[in-house]
Amino acid sequence: MTYKSWRIRGPSITTCNCAWGCPCQFNALPTYGDCRAVVAMHVEEGHFEQTDLSGLRFATLVAWPGPIHHGNGEVLAIVDEAADEVQRAALLTILSGGETEPGATIFNVFAATFSKVHEPQFRPIQFEWDQERRTGRIKVEGLVESVIEPIRNPVTGEEHRARVVLPGGFEYREAEYASGSTRAEGAIALNVDGRHAHLARLDLSTHGAA
Repeated sequence: MTYKSWRIRGPSITTCNCAWGCPCQFNALPTYGDCRAVVAMHVEEGHFEQTDLSGLRFATLVAWPGPIHHGNGEVLAIVDEAADEVQRAALLTILSGGETEPGATIFNVFAATFSKVHEPQFRPIQFEWDQERRTGRIKVEGLVESVIEPIRNPVTGEEHRARVVLPGGFEYREAEYASGSTRAEGAIALNVDGRHAHLARLDLSTHGAA
C-alpha cells in the first residue's frame, strides 16, 4: 500500500499517571490499573506531502480504563491555533494514525485502542523543553498544564538520572526520564503529582521512528 509522505522532527514531552519508569515502556501493566497521559511536541521540522508543518505544536490527552491494549480508550487532540486549515488537517491525520504503516508510530498503535474521539481543539500551546536538565512545561489554557522536573533521591534530594533506549520503539529510540505533575480538566481529566515523564527528540514518519 502507498502512503502519503510525511515526517515530523523535534522535542517532545510525555507524562502519565504511572510511577516513574512507566511499565508500558517494558511491556508491563500500568501501575494503578488505568492509563492517563499527555503527549506534546514542538515540530522543529516537518511536512505532510507539500504542506510545511515546521514551527507548529500539538498535544494529545489520552485515557484508558485499563491497560492500553485492552482498548476502550478516548483521545482529545489539541493543535496549535497558528496552523491553517491545511496544516490542521495534516496534523490531525498524523495524530489519528492515518497515512502510516501499521504499527509504525505511537499514534497509529494507539488509534486502534480508542472507542471515543473527542472533537479536536485549536488553541495556543505553551511548550518548554530542556532534555539535559530534565525540565519542561506544557500548557493549554483551560485544558491542561504539566510541569516536568528531575527525579530526586528520596533521602538526599539529589537529582537522579535515568535514560532508556528502545531500539525498536514506535515513539522514541532514546529518552531522558523525569517526574511530571499534571492538571487536566474537561473531556479528559488528570490530577497527579510526581509521576512518570520522559523527554525525547522524536523523528517520526510514514514508516515509523528513526
